[in-house]
Amino acid sequence: MTGFEISLAGRTALITGGGNGVGAEIGRAFVQAGADVFVNDISRERATAIADELNAIGGDGRARPVKADVTSPVKVTRMREETGPVDILVNNVGIPPGGFGPLKRFIDTEPSDWDLTVWLNFGAVLHVSHAYVGAMVAAGWGRVITIVSDAGRKGERYQAVYGAAKAAAMGFTRGLAAEVGRDGVTANCVSLGSMNTGALAEILAKNPEYEERMAKPYPLRRIGRPADPAGVVTLLASDHGSWITGQVYPVDGGYLSSL
Repeated sequence: MTGFEISLAGRTALITGGGNGVGAEIGRAFVQAGADVFVNDISRERATAIADELNAIGGDGRARPVKADVTSPVKVTRMREETGPVDILVNNVGIPPGGFGPLKRFIDTEPSDWDLTVWLNFGAVLHVSHAYVGAMVAAGWGRVITIVSDAGRKGERYQAVYGAAKAAAMGFTRGLAAEVGRDGVTANCVSLGSMNTGALAEILAKNPEYEERMAKPYPLRRIGRPADPAGVVTLLASDHGSWITGQVYPVDGGYLSSL
């Protein structure tokens, strides 16, 4: 590595929820930077489709699909057996506010409404990190990057449980960073604002004017695109990120700074 080139050559990465959206774009950046990438998804078809796409872009790295439900400790253990150790872990998997249903006030929800939100946005971070960080510590080098949300930094209406899960992931990351820094392993978060991906992308495709309303609180006057966080994540995953740990980096179009 020379100058300010960001290279991941010789590194192996796992990206949870890498079968679409933000995770797929991080995978694209990693492969172009020379990393070999395991694309995790609960759907083998999605993971395989993205891995094939990444292998076709001409980067120095290669991609492989790996199916696993990362809310299950047993299935995470099986995934770890399949992939072996990795140098870089991106805890990207998550579920949007409200899950796959309408947004509700907390007092209008039931305990059953919280489970998937908590397990995907926080539990999966614990399970996957626990499975992979030990080998990083033994190797004396590693990167853990967890994708979180401004809802966990600020608090948003109708997102109390979602924001709590994301805040928990940030607290876990800070504690992990303090534990494993002396072993050459860094741990950081990248915090996103509203992103034009997944279910929201489907809504915006049908109602373009809604995106304009959503973008009004953002100084940059647009909501996020899936590729927006990829550069920061790649920097944190590289040797240039060796003295950055325990931090939460906003990639949010200036949303919180505007409050």
